[in-house]
Amino acid sequence: MQIRQAQLKDCEKLRALYLSAFSDSEREAVAGLAVTLLAETTTPATCALVAEADGNVVGHVGFSPVVCTKTDRLVGYILAPLAVHPDHQRRGIGTRLIESGMEQLLSLGAASVFVYGDPRYYGRFGFDARVAAQYIPPYQLQHEFGWQAKPLTRDANCPPSAMLTCVPSLMDPKLW
Repeated sequence: MQIRQAQLKDCEKLRALYLSAFSDSEREAVAGLAVTLLAETTTPATCALVAEADGNVVGHVGFSPVVCTKTDRLVGYILAPLAVHPDHQRRGIGTRLIESGMEQLLSLGAASVFVYGDPRYYGRFGFDARVAAQYIPPYQLQHEFGWQAKPLTRDANCPPSAMLTCVPSLMDPKLW
């Protein structure tokens, strides 16, 4: 398996990946998010990685910048979305994608990584709801326990209890 930067030419493969990996109720929205994020132009740039096996895209993770609305400064990145093809799950592909992405973000000087997902899964990477509790997500959460963060450095670029904003692709209340 090889991990590489995702490219615009991967859009259809990513769409197919997410359609296969998510339930009927979520797959269209998450597949659309994955494809839209690839074309998102932000400063700093988004980070998207794919895992390939035998020439096929079997996994993907996206990280996009998160900004503090009070200071307009970069706080870190949000991990979203993440998928591994059902035929390739439970082989460590998601773990390798997340860890590779966080290494890249750390080298870019990112202070934190946020995620809105299952604490049992993301907790093993060091994500913690208590860390995220000091940051207000862009929208009301359907499942507050899923809002988590992992500090990568000691720098906090956002005052406590400040609201965060994301790239336009993630600024959709249906995703929260």
